[in-house]
Amino acid sequence: MASPPPEARLTDYERIREENIRRNQTILASIRRKAAELSATIPPSSPKRRKYERRAKPASPAGPVVLRRSLRTRGVSPGESSASAGANISLAEPPSPPELRTTRFSSSLASSLRDAAAAAEPPPGPEGGICAADGFDPGRELVLRRTNARRVVPDRILSVRILPLADRTMVVTGDKLGHIGFWDVDGLVEDDEDGDGADGVFLYFPHRGSVGGIVAHPTAPQKIYSSSYHGEICLMDVEKESFNTIHLCDYPIFSLCQAPDSHSSLYFAEGNDLKLFDERTGKVSTTWNLHDHRINSIDFCPENPYMFATSSTDRTVCMWDMRSMQKKGPKSLKVLDYNRAIQSAYFSPSGNMLATTSLDDTVRIFNLDNFDDSCVLDHNNKTGRWLSTFKAIWSWNDNNLFVGNMKRGIDVISVNRSQKSLSASYTTFLESEYMTAIPCRFSLHPYKVGHLAGASSTGKVFVWTRA
Repeated sequence: MASPPPEARLTDYERIREENIRRNQTILASIRRKAAELSATIPPSSPKRRKYERRAKPASPAGPVVLRRSLRTRGVSPGESSASAGANISLAEPPSPPELRTTRFSSSLASSLRDAAAAAEPPPGPEGGICAADGFDPGRELVLRRTNARRVVPDRILSVRILPLADRTMVVTGDKLGHIGFWDVDGLVEDDEDGDGADGVFLYFPHRGSVGGIVAHPTAPQKIYSSSYHGEICLMDVEKESFNTIHLCDYPIFSLCQAPDSHSSLYFAEGNDLKLFDERTGKVSTTWNLHDHRINSIDFCPENPYMFATSSTDRTVCMWDMRSMQKKGPKSLKVLDYNRAIQSAYFSPSGNMLATTSLDDTVRIFNLDNFDDSCVLDHNNKTGRWLSTFKAIWSWNDNNLFVGNMKRGIDVISVNRSQKSLSASYTTFLESEYMTAIPCRFSLHPYKVGHLAGASSTGKVFVWTRA
């Protein structure tokens, strides 16, 4: 007897299931065939990169932020560095904003600033003026002590200034992130219960961009102005230890300067425009278009308050007379042309010479009585994107210039201006085991010959003093 076919032995449920499987297989085969035919008609193409949208930056705090400096409040043990303390911070979740709290200047520092504000006249300079430094020999007399090397701000320093105080050395620095740090070099702070500023350093966070300029006038050293690449100009309230924004610009401010005969007049470079801001009225009174590109430095002649010089990325240095400047199309007294951008142009203390620093790897000195009488020194100014640019500054007299170099030292240039000609040469190389970074920007103490502050891209400041 013949056996029944396999389908006959299936139940009704199993028969329906087998039919569904055959039907689904037929549909899938048809889909695969159509997909193969369609892909054959499309030419192959390289995969496109994924486009990333730029995230909006978080809103900056409305008021200035003051950072505490003690290790205890940052949760760092004395043996740890600040870099290792922040190594475990998650990048996905930003750290909480720092505590809004004053650092409280030491009583001696606050009293010095108050006394300077109460004085009707600025304290006298070195006896005999610039002649007091005629016998000063930087190579033989300047030394860097271990206690005079200190990290003042967290990031790269773009501006440094020694305040014009006769009784102490107070260094103010501004870094790339917008911090402003004060360092009381004269000693430790004894009246700080919490330990903030126990090393004489006080840190603030008033700006939203790189701090490109810090100024304080000798007749009003308690008024400390600062500017940033974010277009802000701030005035520090010393009594409250807060920064007030007194002016906002649409473009970055690359340099800041004060008129020698008025502490309330601020000259700042917004791009390629020079602007005059009157702190008494809180407004910009005059704007001059002086260069084709950004202005990198502004400096007034010490012996002539109407004459000033500007250096620019447009490869020119220009001399100006404030009395003859027109609002539209001002005429310069002299134009000096270069092959590359110029980072600085500063008058000598006597006002008889001008020194410039350029990205064409030169330092040039000009005799202002005869611009044809000049000298050029080769100097490696290729600092790259991670270091602040070099800017050569004058010593306390016309005999020397200071400029940083890539060997973690300071080049001292000796200048000789005789009746016949102008000459200059490298005479000294200042180096120290305590100068662990390249000094890029410098400031002199206006009343203490031999106090030289050099600032680096690591946030450190090195104060050289007389041996």
